Amino acid sequence: MMENSFYTPAEVVELNMKGSENKANLPLRKMILLGIMAGMFIALGGATSNTAVHNIENVGLARALAGAIFPVGLMMIVFVGGELFTGNCLIIMDVFAKRVSLAKMLRNLAVVYLSNLVGALFVDILIFYSGNLKYTDCLLGAYTIKVAIGKIAVTPVSAITSGILCNVLVCIAILMAAAAKDIVGKIWAIFFPIWAFVIGGFEHCVANMFYIPMGMLAAKNADYAAKAQEVYGITAEQLASLNIIDSLANFIPVTIGNMLGGMLVVGGLCFKIYKGSHQK
Repeated sequence: MMENSFYTPAEVVELNMKGSENKANLPLRKMILLGIMAGMFIALGGATSNTAVHNIENVGLARALAGAIFPVGLMMIVFVGGELFTGNCLIIMDVFAKRVSLAKMLRNLAVVYLSNLVGALFVDILIFYSGNLKYTDCLLGAYTIKVAIGKIAVTPVSAITSGILCNVLVCIAILMAAAAKDIVGKIWAIFFPIWAFVIGGFEHCVANMFYIPMGMLAAKNADYAAKAQEVYGITAEQLASLNIIDSLANFIPVTIGNMLGGMLVVGGLCFKIYKGSHQK
């Protein structure tokens, strides 16, 4: 009899929970380094997708193309390694099962969140000084400013709900990748949910660790700022909103939304369905 090329949903949940136990018990140094690596990979997905779409006026087409490129970030994490804050929200299933303490989960999430930020900022700096934002007569720099301003302007309610939707798709992508037994299956399992999240324009806190600081850096460049004002009608007041304090209006509610989506909607439901009635 031919062996199945994928695991059942119940098997996937158990595999993820075993992996989450390992994540929660990682030595601090390794946790930090893996978190930095994941932040870099997500940022590279954001940078290359921005480059691809910055001169496309049709929003649907631009998002479809960006969504086809952005999944490379999660693929690199799954295949090479990395600790991603949004995916690690699934550790909650181990907390429900009493395999991991709440304190250990919160330690992992805090360390990984900050490490993801370090990795994303490192790529921000490299991209800025690489000259990448000069593409199309500085239009990419202007587009980068526009994207960052748009994210900072999102209302708290929209940021939370969009964050929930985003991490439902990200966590499902991680579980689907675990369902596949071969690398080709894992690639496609990751690709479609992440493609959907980008097309939907949903908010991902780690991706925003690239987009918003990148916009801050671009806004400090006179050529990029002038191009943003010329092409997109960006005002001096909007440029001034690109600062650390105002960025928290995005990061805080988006992070909350991502945690709710990953922990309650995906983690909570999967645990209740597949583990809740027969914990060992």
